[in-house]
Amino acid sequence: MDTGTHAGSLHAVLRDALLDSRQRWRDLVEMAADLVWETDAEGRLTFISPDPVLGWSAGLLLGMPAETLLAPDADGSAPFSPFRVQRQRRGVRTWLRRADGTLACMSFAGVPLIGPDGTIIGARGVARDVTEEEERNGALAASLRREALTDAILQEARTEVLADGMLTGSARALLPAIGAAGVAVLRRTGNDLAPLVKVGETLPGLIALAGASLARHPGPDVRTADGPDGRPLILAPAFQPGQGEGVLMLWRGPGGRAWDEEEHALVRAAADVIGIMLAHQALQAEMFRQARTDPLTGLMNRRAFLEELSRRLDRLDRERQPGALLYLDLDNFKPVNDRLGHEAGDAALRAAAQMLRGAVRPTDLVARLGGDEFALWLDGADERIAVLRADRLLADAPLSLAHVSLDAETPISFSIGIAVRDSAAREDLSHMMMRADTAMYAAKRGGKSAWSVGPG
Repeated sequence: MDTGTHAGSLHAVLRDALLDSRQRWRDLVEMAADLVWETDAEGRLTFISPDPVLGWSAGLLLGMPAETLLAPDADGSAPFSPFRVQRQRRGVRTWLRRADGTLACMSFAGVPLIGPDGTIIGARGVARDVTEEEERNGALAASLRREALTDAILQEARTEVLADGMLTGSARALLPAIGAAGVAVLRRTGNDLAPLVKVGETLPGLIALAGASLARHPGPDVRTADGPDGRPLILAPAFQPGQGEGVLMLWRGPGGRAWDEEEHALVRAAADVIGIMLAHQALQAEMFRQARTDPLTGLMNRRAFLEELSRRLDRLDRERQPGALLYLDLDNFKPVNDRLGHEAGDAALRAAAQMLRGAVRPTDLVARLGGDEFALWLDGADERIAVLRADRLLADAPLSLAHVSLDAETPISFSIGIAVRDSAAREDLSHMMMRADTAMYAAKRGGKSAWSVGPG
């Protein structure tokens, strides 16, 4: 073998070894990475593997700016480019566009390519597809954020006893958690919305805007709208088990960032908790109503009447206004109850309550104190007005209560005791009640179906 033949054979061996080495490293890199790339000084792709990559053919991508593959950030701005690095970078996560329009999250490692003169002439690197991992992390982060938000709402609620306070505390917790300028909890009745709680910045017209949005897009889904000055508004139905529907409404300041999908989920989760609180509020309101209401007649009971009357007296003293208390006892009620039974007696009590309810102004009070005793409080009434009202009741009773009386000879009517209160005297409630009660028994002893004014 001559020298030329030997040199040619050695060259071929070295070339094959080099090619084998390059193929070996290429195979290893492609097995370890989902994207291998190289760019020139202008950021154009000069090498890319595998082929195709992310649905794109390598032939189409070569020579194109690498930034063509980058997906814009959520706010529309240009993202950081891992294809242009000034130093070695590892673990840089960036979203790329697939050929079908979907996105892939890639974890990049890259190094700059340095020319003979020390300048950067391009870059080289690899990337790994971490889309599933990123989505799992995002779902976990969203779940943790929803859990943290629910905990914040419940923590506020734990410090309150009444549902109104719970709602206010929950709305207050939502402001920083979701980045809102204002929060409102509304109750929906038909097409009308009534605000129950409002926290933070308040704006006129938002409730009307919310109502219009709900009318256009009915249903359980979270919805958004543009408020005044371009304020992003978000609405979520807050269903109350067995009660109906409330609405959770949040808004940002002028030109604020639009609500993203994660915030939609957060608002939905918050609305679910708010819905339970609204149901609790309705239950508390019903319990409060029952505690203050006579179950047979629907009038205020003795406790509620005395509590409200005590507040009225304080106000009338400040305003130097009079008032009149009327104690009423049903005449000829016992024969109805004894001869016709308790059902007939109950009917007579309900009829008397209905008559008294119709005899007072909305500002007056009417109550059943117990048994067949009732009371009226006439706001601002002096003795003349109180006597006129008593005369009218006695005149109307025989006809209004004839259908529940035993017979025409024993008609149900009233014995009425009147106590007029002069604000200047600052008479206490118990003394005024004693005067009215004494006057009522005086009227009954005088022959029934009569009134009497207690001495001042």
